[in-house]
Amino acid sequence: MVTLTLSLLVINSFSQDKSESPSDEKVKTGWNLGGLPVVSFDSDLGFQYGALLNLFNYGDGSNYPDFNHNLYLEWSRFTKGSGINRLFFDTKKLIPGIRVTTDLSYLTDRMYDFFGYNGYESVYNARWIDSDDSNYLSRAFYKYDRKLFRFALDLQGKLPLENFGWAAGVWLLNYNVGPVDIDKLNEGKEEDLLPEVRTLYDHYVGANIISAEEAAGSFVSYIKAGIVYDTRDNEPNPNRGMWTEAVFTYAPSFMGIGSNYEHLNFTLTHRQYFTLFPKRLTLAYRLGYQGTLFGDVPFYLKPNITTLILRGSTSEGLGGGKSLRGIVRNRVTGNSIAWANLELRWKFVKFQFIGQNFYLSLNGFVDGGRVINPVDFNKNSEYWDGIDWGEETPIGQADVFGSDKEGLHMSYGAGLRVVMNQNFIIALDHGRPFDKRDGTSGTYIGLNFLF
Repeated sequence: MVTLTLSLLVINSFSQDKSESPSDEKVKTGWNLGGLPVVSFDSDLGFQYGALLNLFNYGDGSNYPDFNHNLYLEWSRFTKGSGINRLFFDTKKLIPGIRVTTDLSYLTDRMYDFFGYNGYESVYNARWIDSDDSNYLSRAFYKYDRKLFRFALDLQGKLPLENFGWAAGVWLLNYNVGPVDIDKLNEGKEEDLLPEVRTLYDHYVGANIISAEEAAGSFVSYIKAGIVYDTRDNEPNPNRGMWTEAVFTYAPSFMGIGSNYEHLNFTLTHRQYFTLFPKRLTLAYRLGYQGTLFGDVPFYLKPNITTLILRGSTSEGLGGGKSLRGIVRNRVTGNSIAWANLELRWKFVKFQFIGQNFYLSLNGFVDGGRVINPVDFNKNSEYWDGIDWGEETPIGQADVFGSDKEGLHMSYGAGLRVVMNQNFIIALDHGRPFDKRDGTSGTYIGLNFLF
C-alpha cells in the first residue's frame, strides 16, 4: 500500500486588532479563519481531495482567547468512496448562559478497522495484511465497510456550585455496515489487487458472533445527561486546572435500536493540567473509563467513546490518533474499557505573522488502555471446523482468538502543534506501541490537542 499526504495552511482574517495584551499578544476580534486543504493517495482507497475551514468569532475581544462562536466545515473524499462531510458549530453566545454544540456529518469508510473483541484475547497477525509476506491473506482482512450519518446536539450550562455544570444532549446515528467491497476497491487497478478472501468481519458473521440482526447496522438514538467540573484557565491548551465529565448515555429501544440492544453506558473522563514553567511548559494527563451498565451494545457501537464536544470527526477507539496513538485503530474493544494519556507540552516559540498570533508546541506522550469487562461470546468451534476453504488459505479458530490474556496496551511518541490565535491548532503526532501485537506505528495529521 502506498500513501502520500500533502497539507497546506491557508489563513485569513476578518478582524481588527485591539491593543496588545500584557503578553504582547494581539487581542483578536471579529471573525478569524483557518484553512487546510489536503491531498493524499492510498493505493486501496484512491486519491483524496478536499478542504477544511475553521472560523472563530471573538466578538469585541474582551474574552480573548476565549471565543464566542466556532464553525468548522470539512469536505474530503477518496475517489473510491471513503470520505468526510462535516458541519460542526460550537457557540457560547447563541443562548444566554447555555453552550450549544451541534454536529451534522456523513462519514464513509471503505476500510474501517475491526480486530475483534477483548484486546489481546483476539489475535492481530500483521503478516496477514502485509502483501510482501508469504503468509499474506489480504490488506482488507481486518476491515469492513461502514457508512455513518450523525446528528448531535449537546447543551451545557452552569450549576449553583462553583465550577460545576450540567450537560445534556441527543445524538441521532444511522449505521450502514457490511463486507468490504473488494470489486470497488480493485476498480481501475492492474496490479496489487485485493484478493477475494473472507475477512474477520465475515467470519464473525458466519460464526454468529455478530448476529444477523446487527450485521448490517441500524438507526440509533442516544440521550445523554451528565455533570461537568471545569477549572481550566484556557480551553484549547490549558496551563493549569481540571476538566472532568461524568456522563450517562442511554439508547432506548423505542428510538430505533430495537429491544435486543437497548443499553445504558456510563463514561467518566478526568483531565488535569500542571504548569511547570509559566506559559511555556505544561504537564497534562487524562484518565478515562467507559462501561455498559445494562443491556447489550451491537458490535458497530462498541468502539464509540462518549464525549460532550467532538474534537475530531469521530470519538472512537481504543487505538488510533484520538486515544492510543501508534496502536492500530479499534484494537481495544470490550464492554468496559479504561485508558490514560500523559503528555509534556512545550511552547518553544511564539511569534506574530500576517497579523495573527502563532506559537509552536512540541509534546512527548505515553498512552495506555485495556479492556476491563470483556465481551462474553461463543467462539463457535463448529463453524471453524466446518468451513470449506476451497482455494482460500485456511485459518483456524486458534489463529483468530489465540490463548493470550488481555493486558495493558501502551504506546509512546511525540508530536508538533502549529497554533494560530490559540484556537486553530494543526496537529502532527507519531506514536509507536510497546508490543508488536498492537501494530508497528502510527502517524496522524489533524486538528487540536488530544485533550
